[in-house]
Amino acid sequence: MKSENHKSLVPKEIIMSKILVIRNQKVMLDRDLAVLYNVKNIRLREQVKRNIEKFPEHFMFRLTKEEVEIMLSQNAIPSKRHLGGSLPYVFTEHGILQLANVLRSERATQMSIKIIELFVKMREQLMDNLNIKLEIENIKKKLSNHSKNIELVFNYLDELIEKKENQKPRTKIGYKKNRK
Repeated sequence: MKSENHKSLVPKEIIMSKILVIRNQKVMLDRDLAVLYNVKNIRLREQVKRNIEKFPEHFMFRLTKEEVEIMLSQNAIPSKRHLGGSLPYVFTEHGILQLANVLRSERATQMSIKIIELFVKMREQLMDNLNIKLEIENIKKKLSNHSKNIELVFNYLDELIEKKENQKPRTKIGYKKNRK
């Protein structure tokens, strides 16, 4: 029953739209997580500050002013007001799981499970795409080698034809019949 319940909380498309790539990491904004976990953003930040030792830099980090400006210019966020007036925290996959442990609500736990499942699916899709690209590169290399080999065969055939055309007629060997 619980697994069915966490799958029906929020559509995966909405969660996927909240996942951003910042500093080459897939992350989610504290404000978006607060909405998904059904807690106030200030409460979420309070719990993080109280348990800051549980959030190393690869779990969570704070955005810089420059990063916020870039997000505004790329329409990743509608306005600075969307961030709640201060520089937001962003959480990686591990930070999201840790955040559910810190908040200790059933909704946070269920939502974290759903979010982690989406991160895993995204990683699997990325690996599938990478494998497909590698296979395509291997096929390209093989085709290139085949093309070179075919060209080589045609060059040898051309040389053989040239040699045959440039040869003097050969004298026949064997028994000769006398014609009288």
